[in-house]
Amino acid sequence: MRTFIASLLCLLSLFALPAQAQTRTLVVSGFGLNADLLKKHLYAPFEARCQCKVVLESGTAADRLAKLDARKANPVVDVFQAADFIALEASGKGLLQPLDYSKLKNAEQLYDFARDPLRNRQAVGGTVYAVGLVVRTDKPSAGIASWKDLWKPEIKGQLLLANMSTTTGNAQLFMADKVWGGQQGAMATGMAKLGEIKGHVPTFYTQTAQMTALFAQDEAWAAPVGRFAWLNLKKTGKPLKWVVPKEGQVGMLNTLSVVKGSRNADLAHQLIDFWLSTEVQTALANDLVDSPVNRNVKPRPDAAEALTWGQDQIGSLVFIPPELIVRERAGWLTAWNRVLAGR
Repeated sequence: MRTFIASLLCLLSLFALPAQAQTRTLVVSGFGLNADLLKKHLYAPFEARCQCKVVLESGTAADRLAKLDARKANPVVDVFQAADFIALEASGKGLLQPLDYSKLKNAEQLYDFARDPLRNRQAVGGTVYAVGLVVRTDKPSAGIASWKDLWKPEIKGQLLLANMSTTTGNAQLFMADKVWGGQQGAMATGMAKLGEIKGHVPTFYTQTAQMTALFAQDEAWAAPVGRFAWLNLKKTGKPLKWVVPKEGQVGMLNTLSVVKGSRNADLAHQLIDFWLSTEVQTALANDLVDSPVNRNVKPRPDAAEALTWGQDQIGSLVFIPPELIVRERAGWLTAWNRVLAGR
């Protein structure tokens, strides 16, 4: 009998080994840009710490949100990375769960705007970038110091604006409405003011590469630009400068959340906390992957020049309320198409 029991226990232990050795998988729905550098500085070091596997599910924000919604009864994704207004949409659909801030020790090191950007404790900021102005310094655009200066007749025909379907387009509309005394919401004032200069604009750009090429070809003197594009603009060799307008720059925040129903919520919190650490945020900043939201990060001087970092940049940021974008952006695009059509 003793021999039988010993043999049975040995057999059971053999069946138990695969379960004990099974590696947990953490799925991140995030941006595919700079995936290799994210793996180097974030995912691979975290895998070594947690003895788990991190899988990235990339794609457009709209596609990733749709997948999250389609699978909400049986979630596959654990961590959701998105712009703040996309995260708020996900929250409104019941796809995110409240964060346990006791497990996010590094949240205390974040700028205030990044600690609870949705104001419901379902997201933290992971990175931020500014939308400011880039101008030629050897042209009549050299004196631009305000968003209102984009209406100067001296730059007619040499002004670029972003297409309204882009986040930069939303930012320029927000600031146009703000500086000309609008009431936000439908942005009627901003729409009307942009309509006044639509004929001054040869191109409403949809991609930063397109905008950069137009500067390189001497076809642009001024444009609202996301800070992440500044390094490539400098490489054109043209005499350009980054302008922080006196009314401020628009801050665009990408957030991190734990998906509701995640089977790996503990690991999801650990990854987010690691992501927010001074160590990881510094590495990502120095390789120009993301601008840091951790206040303790001090990137190399050559990297800092390309980032949204430092008092001049961070202190100038004005944020569009994410709930405003969620509620109004479809209407903004419809109204803008009418402006372009002349109606």
